Amino acid sequence: MDDVTITSHDSGTHGEYHAAVAGSSAIGRLTWTQQGAVRTAEHTLVPPEIGGRGVAGKLVEALIADARTQHFRIVPQCSYVAVAFKRHPEWADLHA
Repeated sequence: MDDVTITSHDSGTHGEYHAAVAGSSAIGRLTWTQQGAVRTAEHTLVPPEIGGRGVAGKLVEALIADARTQHFRIVPQCSYVAVAFKRHPEWADLHA
């Protein structure tokens, strides 16, 4: 798998996680909004040129890691994030 670097861009009430893949200028994104201690995962977007490399999964893992350290819960509005929650019952405590 290619090297994937995840960065977080937080504007307080909304933000994005960005995934950069070594050797590509394409950026994967997971967008979110926040109200109180609940973050709504709105969309996960991975351009075809970096697809099939686990990029979307790494974006969701970054969201989950931040939820644990920053103490917020997640509404999985995005279908990809919703499926990830079903695959990972150990995340149930973070589901809003």
